[in-house]
Amino acid sequence: MESGSNTGKGKSISGGGNTVEVLDGSNIMELVGNKDVFTKFVNHKFHELDTDKDGKLSVKELQPAVADIGAALGLPAQGSAPDSDHIYSQVLNEFTHGKQEKVSKTEFKEVLSDILLGMAAGLKRDPIVILRIDGEDLLEFLNGSSYEPEMVSIFSQIESPHKSLHDHIIQALAKLNVDHGIPPTSDSWVISNIVEPAMISEHGFDLDKAVSEEIFLEEFKKVAMRVAIRLKEQPVIVAHSESTFDGSGIKRLLSNKFELDKILSSAMETLPKDRNGKMSKEYLRVALDVVAPSASLPPFGAIQEMDMVIGEVFKMINADDGKLVKEDEFKKLLTEILGSMMLQLEGNPISVASNSVVHEPLDSSSTLLQPSPNVETA
Repeated sequence: MESGSNTGKGKSISGGGNTVEVLDGSNIMELVGNKDVFTKFVNHKFHELDTDKDGKLSVKELQPAVADIGAALGLPAQGSAPDSDHIYSQVLNEFTHGKQEKVSKTEFKEVLSDILLGMAAGLKRDPIVILRIDGEDLLEFLNGSSYEPEMVSIFSQIESPHKSLHDHIIQALAKLNVDHGIPPTSDSWVISNIVEPAMISEHGFDLDKAVSEEIFLEEFKKVAMRVAIRLKEQPVIVAHSESTFDGSGIKRLLSNKFELDKILSSAMETLPKDRNGKMSKEYLRVALDVVAPSASLPPFGAIQEMDMVIGEVFKMINADDGKLVKEDEFKKLLTEILGSMMLQLEGNPISVASNSVVHEPLDSSSTLLQPSPNVETA
C-alpha cells in the first residue's frame, strides 16, 4: 500500500510518540467538488497524456493514467500478478467502456471523477494513517510494565533449540508492530538500515549460540534499544490502515434495489457472451470484483481470509462448474453470492491491518493524482 498522495490528505493528529497524519480523502473531495479547479486539473492531465495531440486518448495513451491509478490504489506494478492485472484491466475498461476506441476529454473527465470519488469514499471509510516512527514509542514499550510478559509470550511462540539468538531476535521483532514502535521488518530497507546494524553486539555476545528465555529477554532488549536509537537518527514513515469487513457494505447495496440493478448491469457489460447471450459461470469471480467496491469488499486476491470466504460461498452454490447461464440467472447467482458472503461476515467479521513503509516523500505521489504546479486545490 503506497500512500503519499497529497490529494488524499486529511487532518494531522498527535498519537503516542509518533507524528500522525490521517489520509481521509477530504482533499480528493475538494478537488473534484471544485468545478473550475477540477476542469483545470483534467485539462492539464489530458494534455500530458495526449501525446499525438489529436484531442483524444488512445488505449496506449491511457496506459500511464491506468498505471498511476493502480499505484495510488497500492497495487503492484502491472504485469506482476494476475489478480492485480485484472484490476488494471477494469480501470482501463472504465475509460474505454470495453472497446478499443479513443476517449474524448469529456469521457476522460467523467470516468476520472468517478474513480477519484470512489477512492475518496474508500479513504473516508478506511482512512490511511501516516506514522513517523522515531523510536519514542519503542523506548516506552521497552521501559514499560508490559515488556517482559509480552516478550515471554513471544519467546514461547518462537522458541526452538535449532534457532540461534540472532534468529530468535529477528523473529521476535517481526512479531511486534507499529503499536510497539517497530516499523514493518518485512521491508528490506528497514532490515538493512535499522535492524541489522542494531544486531551488531557491542560486548561480543555470540548471536549464533543457543538461547534461554533469560538470555533472550536481556539480549533482545539491548538490540531493541539500539533499534530505537537508529530510528531516532533515521525515522521511518509508515502507512497504516485498518479495515473490518462485517457485511454491512453488502447489506447496504442489497437493500438498494435500484443501485444493485445498476451495478449488476454495469458488470454484465464487461463480460463476454455467446451467440445466445449466455455467460459462463466462470466469470462470476470477475463480476464480483467489479461489484466489490460498491459492496465495501476488497478485490479478489488482496486478502487471504476474504478469498477463503469467497471460495466457501462459491463451493456452496456450485459457482465454479463453468456452465452457461442467461444474464438474469447470472445476476441472480451474483446476488446470491453477495447475500451468502454478507451472512458469513456478519457472523465472523474479518479485520485486517496493513503497514507499509513509504519510501517517497509524502507529497510525491503518482503523476496522475498530483495536481500540476499551477492548479490550486485549497
